[in-house]
Amino acid sequence: MRESYLHSLCAKGEKKMVYTFYNPKVALMGAGCVKEIGNQAKQMGGTKALIVCGVSKHGEALGKDIAALLKSSGVESRIFAGAEPNPTDTSVHEGAKIYAQDSCDMIVAVGGGSPMDCAKGIGLLAANGGKIGDYEGAGHDLKPLPMMITVNTTAGTASEMTSFAVITDTARHIKMAFVDWRITPDVAINDPELMVSMPPGLTAATGMDALTHSIEAFVSTIATPVTDAAALKSIELIKEFLPRAVKDGSDIEAREMMAYAEYLAGIAFNNASLGYVHAMAHQLGGFYNLPHGVCNAVLLPHVETFNKEAVPERFVVIAQAMGVDVSKMSRAEAAEAAIDGIKKLAAEVGIPAGLAELGAKEEDLNVLAENAMKDVCGATNPREADLAEIIGIYKSAM
Repeated sequence: MRESYLHSLCAKGEKKMVYTFYNPKVALMGAGCVKEIGNQAKQMGGTKALIVCGVSKHGEALGKDIAALLKSSGVESRIFAGAEPNPTDTSVHEGAKIYAQDSCDMIVAVGGGSPMDCAKGIGLLAANGGKIGDYEGAGHDLKPLPMMITVNTTAGTASEMTSFAVITDTARHIKMAFVDWRITPDVAINDPELMVSMPPGLTAATGMDALTHSIEAFVSTIATPVTDAAALKSIELIKEFLPRAVKDGSDIEAREMMAYAEYLAGIAFNNASLGYVHAMAHQLGGFYNLPHGVCNAVLLPHVETFNKEAVPERFVVIAQAMGVDVSKMSRAEAAEAAIDGIKKLAAEVGIPAGLAELGAKEEDLNVLAENAMKDVCGATNPREADLAEIIGIYKSAM
């Protein structure tokens, strides 16, 4: 359990929980809202920003667009187009070096989850020094990070507004998870006009990533009425609008609703945490360099089949949020309908059928499972698994 997020108080022999909620100070939503970034940076007191973007030509072009918007408000910038699709410790260290050398005083991340996580890692080092691996996990005594603005161009990771980051350790070939409220960005920008160029495959993968966030948060051991409300509305929106966004990327209503859906999913898991889907997907991404959203999407129905035995009543509600009429079903039937709904949505948007199709190998499952059991995201899974059960889930997803 994340000690910096959740504190236990004992009164009259009963264990009571005090929950704290973390979100950005400012969230800008809606078409054209990215144009406000210069004003936001100026109001925060920034003078020179390190713009962190992806390594592709598209990523660098986005960085240049953001630099121009900042310049119009009198804020200088330096572009670091060094965030790989699965950001690495080496790129974080390189970015932190540039941040210091150029005397930057704020960080702006633009793109999907990879530039966001890379930017958070850079901020950790800019404030605290050392190597990024020093801060893996949760519970570190960190200094406040530099001012940070995130500009999201996908609808899935919610990294633009969460206190989570995932960085690949290139020596160990694993993904390191970082959890701390101080890496929550100050300003999160979700402009659906920046999302229309996403290809169908990436739209599907990021959308299923958001669905995974919502479902894992909803069945988390530290879910609350606040996180439940955000998670369920997110599930409803994803069920309705993800197929539309995949079918027609220029459907601005679908893009905007998916932006709301992924942000709501972020609210949910930022405060209720995640579970074994993410703990297991992180290992696949680190070991094989696979896309995170696709790994989540493939694993999701298999992990939740394992979980529904512990909290079947929660899966009845998930089924309802996915549009299933459960009025004539038993609780077990409704819970199974939720799993079927996940599978059908994944198939509809073109998610691969299994991990073998992604290149995963059965001979690697033991080491993947061992690392998954160490991942901080598994701490709030509703049903505890042993090593053999984690291996079994991997096998069922092959």
